[in-house]
Amino acid sequence: MAKIKSAVKRVKQAEASRVRNKAGKSRVLTARKKVLSAIGTGNKEEATKAYSEYSSVLDKTAKKGIIAKNNASRKKSRMAASIAKMG
Repeated sequence: MAKIKSAVKRVKQAEASRVRNKAGKSRVLTARKKVLSAIGTGNKEEATKAYSEYSSVLDKTAKKGIIAKNNASRKKSRMAASIAKMG
């Protein structure tokens, strides 16, 4: 364990940041699972609704710096393409 005061503070900050980041990524994955399950059932209306929520969660996590902006954009684009393929 760190002995220097600033190092102790950095350890605390890093842990708090890790927990926040983990929660944000978990929200993204949960929203993604909802969209994928809706696509799996073939219900386009439900999938579109879930995609809207997924898109919002991605934008929020990107805004907070948990994931990169382009990463969020790529995930939204791929999911939108999956929904569009449903017909």
